[in-house]
Amino acid sequence: MRRYSKNTDEDDIRHRPNRKGNRPRTNIRPKHEEAVLGMVLTVDRGRLTCLVDDRVVMAMKARELGRKAAVVGDRVAIVGDLSGEKDTLARIVRIEPRTSVLRRTADDDDPYERVVVANADQLAVVTALADPEPRPRLIDRCLVAAYDGGLDPLLVLTKSDLAPPDELLELYGALGVPYVVTSREELESGEALDRVHKLLDGKITAFVGHSGVGKTTLVNALVSRERRRSTGVVNAVTGRGRHTTTSARAIPLPGNDGWVVDTPGVRSFGLHHVDPSRVIKAFPDLEPGTEGCPRACSHDEQDCALDEWVAQGHADPARLYSLRRLLSTRERREGD
Repeated sequence: MRRYSKNTDEDDIRHRPNRKGNRPRTNIRPKHEEAVLGMVLTVDRGRLTCLVDDRVVMAMKARELGRKAAVVGDRVAIVGDLSGEKDTLARIVRIEPRTSVLRRTADDDDPYERVVVANADQLAVVTALADPEPRPRLIDRCLVAAYDGGLDPLLVLTKSDLAPPDELLELYGALGVPYVVTSREELESGEALDRVHKLLDGKITAFVGHSGVGKTTLVNALVSRERRRSTGVVNAVTGRGRHTTTSARAIPLPGNDGWVVDTPGVRSFGLHHVDPSRVIKAFPDLEPGTEGCPRACSHDEQDCALDEWVAQGHADPARLYSLRRLLSTRERREGD
């Protein structure tokens, strides 16, 4: 065995050759200081359509990101060919911190979270007043996901020409959720679009709802003709709609005064990931009353301090009822 002295600068020290002829591996990653920021518009089987300045660029995720996945709405750092020309491909090297996240699970027993949209300002929950019938449990679940993810909820009621909205509005009145009511005639004439536009102005709004409620029809009415998607009809046998949107897509509103994110129709909205302590933050009038709650309180148990807080007149009992109704949706299925 060859021995060396303490002096390690000898010229005859052997170096193990790199058989592959490429550069040796290193844990030092490039900083990509030349990367340009963009916004993810669509994701399709590993290819991401991004908006960089005023150009649409096709990109793929860099290997160094590992399991991190970019979703629609993400702000990302991109390097490579940013010309946007046909058959060019750039690389996403960094995902910027998110301001909000809309997440769901397949059901309440599924621990795997699916991020639907990132960095949206509000969540528009679209539901029809008839054909198909409203599903309040699904609406509740969407509201919980919005509160949990840091999005402001917006209730959009369609097809008011088939049924009045009074009963549904009374159910959600105590929550103080902004709402807009539309009918088919108002959408066709454009009368309802001004009311909807005022609620979307300058914001990124994710639209969610089960199939057949008119979500894509409403989005099509809001955006330019060349960006529209196909629409479907409600199945006469099951009373449920057919999926016409198969992937989420961010679409700019005319005049660059906001974005809408059209998402696929949902038939279930799992809440396995939801922490009740995050939902209560959407109820600032009730949150101070939780200081006396036992540890890991579900806010719907015998020792919950909210009962006494409300009894002392600090908050409206209807607000506590609404909070507990929303939190209980995790234990109840949407169709119940």
